[in-house]
Amino acid sequence: MSKITFIGAGSTVFTKNVLGDCLMVPALEGFEFALFDIDEKRLKESEAMLTNLINRYNQSIRVKAYLDRKEALRGAKYVINAIQVGGYKPSTVIDFEIPKKYGLRQTIADTVGVGGIFRSLRTIPVLFDIAKDIEEVCPDAWFLNYTNPMAALTGAMLRYTNVKTVGLCHSVQTCTRDLFESLGIEHEGITEKIAGINHMAWLLEVKKDGKDLYPEIKQLAKQKQLSKHSDMVRFELMDKFGFYVTESSEHNAEYHPYFIKSQYPDLIEKFNIPLDEYPRRCENQIRGWEEMREELTSNSNLTHDRSHEYGSRIIESMETNIPFKFGGNVLNTGGLISNLSRKAVVEVPCVSDRSGITPCYMGELPEQLAALNRTNINTQLLTIEAAVTRKKEHIYQAAMLDPHTAAELSLDDIVSLCDDLIEAHGEWLPVFK
Repeated sequence: MSKITFIGAGSTVFTKNVLGDCLMVPALEGFEFALFDIDEKRLKESEAMLTNLINRYNQSIRVKAYLDRKEALRGAKYVINAIQVGGYKPSTVIDFEIPKKYGLRQTIADTVGVGGIFRSLRTIPVLFDIAKDIEEVCPDAWFLNYTNPMAALTGAMLRYTNVKTVGLCHSVQTCTRDLFESLGIEHEGITEKIAGINHMAWLLEVKKDGKDLYPEIKQLAKQKQLSKHSDMVRFELMDKFGFYVTESSEHNAEYHPYFIKSQYPDLIEKFNIPLDEYPRRCENQIRGWEEMREELTSNSNLTHDRSHEYGSRIIESMETNIPFKFGGNVLNTGGLISNLSRKAVVEVPCVSDRSGITPCYMGELPEQLAALNRTNINTQLLTIEAAVTRKKEHIYQAAMLDPHTAAELSLDDIVSLCDDLIEAHGEWLPVFK
């Protein structure tokens, strides 16, 4: 029996999205869905939820929950990763509250910045342990990583393990659709070209019937900037650097040194920046889960529509040999984006089929876009270096090179902040020299 293993299956809603999608794929008839999580209660809830869906949609599938990770992985053909090491409490709360004491404010804190750095440092050692298990019990499996920070985690797996890994994020497939809906433009029939790094890939071309739509987009965006809306940071970046970026304004507000500045507090209001947005979302999700639990775990009439997540479609393409094109995070091997580091993880069009995943060569980005990407790549590469060498100096350097952190804090304060975060996270981190 072929197996798909889901690591972090206690995330019941996301498990429903990805494995519920897989239930809809005829080529996966007879598969086992193996679930693993360190939270036994949430694991059982996800098992109950999937059992309801299986009984309704595809009784050829078998679902089994495991408390032994290696056994969950044994013989797997595909591994889906959605772990969050340290959880919302204590780790995410620590990542927000301690920087605030230094006057460093964040919105999401899961990609770069001190929040992204420490989320990486908590997670990479766990991924390396998972990789050891995969290399032992399912060495040919594909590892589909959904966990952030996407670039640093995927890069660590690709550079320091033998596991076939691709990073998946939904910001690429929703980018132009959301932009066009925001501006009131018809989205059907367009062609697009997107490349860069995760959460900072660029809409390089967007056309309809061969016509460049960027002039119309920029004109409408300038009009929309005259009143408050939720995408003001991205529109400002497009105005100043010429291209629209894939990930949301609340994310991009903290990837650059221009928007969250204690010296210019009016920028928060001007660009409608939601400080502490991720903790609010977490609290809302916790409350929402209490209301949703019964519906997902006990409702025998539970329904599912196939989502826009890439996972099931990649697996389907590998099983059927029918190619599927998607935006994937892969190592910049061979210079897929020729003016970014070969060690970087880039987000580029990829094609999956039975032979695996083939990324597309994109050539050079416009120099100003490559320059913005490099500012975040610097921190990603130093974070991986810190995780691999266990040297504190590389943690400090990763934070010193982060655009937002460097714009707000002195070098000494950055070192002190990192030391405070190391102490606060305690056993959630390995020991650093």
